[in-house]
Amino acid sequence: MKIIDFHCDTISQLHDYIKKGEDINLRSNKLHLDIEKMKKSNYMLQVFASYVDLGSNKNILETALTHIDLLHREIEKNSDDIGMVYTYEDILKNNKENKMSALLSIEEGGVCKGNLSLLRNFYKLGVRMMTLTWNYENELSYPNGHFYNEESKERKGLKEKGFEFINEMENLGMIIDVSHLSDDGIYDVYNNTSKPFIASHSNARSICSHNRNLSDDMIKKIGERGGIIGVNFYSSFLKNGHTGTDTSMIEDIIKHMRYIANVGGVDVVGLGTDFDGIDCGLEFKDSSNMQLIVDGMRKKGFKEEEIEKIFYKNALNLFERIL
Repeated sequence: MKIIDFHCDTISQLHDYIKKGEDINLRSNKLHLDIEKMKKSNYMLQVFASYVDLGSNKNILETALTHIDLLHREIEKNSDDIGMVYTYEDILKNNKENKMSALLSIEEGGVCKGNLSLLRNFYKLGVRMMTLTWNYENELSYPNGHFYNEESKERKGLKEKGFEFINEMENLGMIIDVSHLSDDGIYDVYNNTSKPFIASHSNARSICSHNRNLSDDMIKKIGERGGIIGVNFYSSFLKNGHTGTDTSMIEDIIKHMRYIANVGGVDVVGLGTDFDGIDCGLEFKDSSNMQLIVDGMRKKGFKEEEIEKIFYKNALNLFERIL
């Protein structure tokens, strides 16, 4: 089964290890994901995020640019096996040549500092997807954990710059990613855009009540728009009462897939592993064993065509519409 994964933090991890003086690369490493592991699992495309922590990083723009440069260099070194993609046609070309694809995203819209020219320049560097926030308020919006205030009637959604950004992202053909965004922010995106948007690595709130997960209504609206929700493998987002010290189980991942498919339709479900951004144990260890999830889905009654949609076809359809 081919694989398209909407979110990993591998490049940010590589950058941090290299900064510490470690000899580490994208070809083969100790992380959840590398090129050799991807080949073993039959990856078609991996979205690589530049994750930047606004709370601890004073050089957010420089860090994002360094991540992007690192990914480009690693892909160039391994060009026989993987290639950067900027358009839907690039993905098809790589696949025809038996090469995997790498697509660049940013996990923290604050790196743009509210400046549309920086957004456009990131697009020129290959960024095709971006979350408006991570876990901190920025110039664009409020993150998850901020809710509508009933007493003051104050909304905690997109700010003025945020509305400007989603408009420009749609114009550019950059995918809007609402993972980490506040509830009000997600509805602001829905009510003020026309193209599909995604939640690259989020789960169902009805199964696991963490505020990073999505309500049934959000799932339906993302589905109605033709968007995708990438199921996140982090234990804290899979099961109530679980923390980062618990092991993520295949059965719990599949529960979220089934639930989201039942609420929003199977076409809304994708993969958003969050590899190398999560610190919990994994029943299947790392990205080299992704086919174990396929086996689990078959045992739980998923049809082959449903598995194909969730693992890569839904993502391909979205890329064809936007990139």
